[in-house]
Amino acid sequence: MGCLGRCWDKCKWPLACFTALAAVIIIVVMVAAYSFAIQPSITVEDASLARFALATTPTTSLGYNLSLRLVVRNRNWATTMKNTEPLEAAYKFDGQQFDRVQVADKGDKHGPRKTRVYRLVTGQESGYVALGNAGVAAYKEQNKTGEFELEVAVTGEVRYTLQLKKNKLAGTCKLKLKLDSPATASVVFERVKCKLEKEKKDNE
Repeated sequence: MGCLGRCWDKCKWPLACFTALAAVIIIVVMVAAYSFAIQPSITVEDASLARFALATTPTTSLGYNLSLRLVVRNRNWATTMKNTEPLEAAYKFDGQQFDRVQVADKGDKHGPRKTRVYRLVTGQESGYVALGNAGVAAYKEQNKTGEFELEVAVTGEVRYTLQLKKNKLAGTCKLKLKLDSPATASVVFERVKCKLEKEKKDNE
């Protein structure tokens, strides 16, 4: 016991210091994890365009059928992401919006390191679109090849666990889609990573 006692006397203070240091490191890491949030990643994993028809009389209108799989991943390992505004996706051609859909509701929660998959299937027979002469010309040019350049603009607002600030989300997903046909049935869609704008934060 005397030998063990002497060993304990020599080791207890370094052990206590090590324990205290480990506790400080854990606290610092946890504070950092909850204080600084990383933007989510947004990707389009699959998309198909069954119809994309433009009419110019009596007004410029667009009929389309679009389906896509939008994937949102919360990259934070500790903080939950909560929608303070609905998550929406606007569809654009030549910079002009022709439709907008809601992806997720206000109040939805997205856990840390979790991935959500949203399958969006939308279309309309004939909806007004303000393309202008340049937009109509771009449509005619792309219609010759049957491949259209579309843009999915994802917008929303979130708040992270233990944070009072709201964080704006704005991402752009640029797609090149050929109209569905037997010839394109075997074409594999290449995953598109959406580009997010620098995070904007507003005080509550």
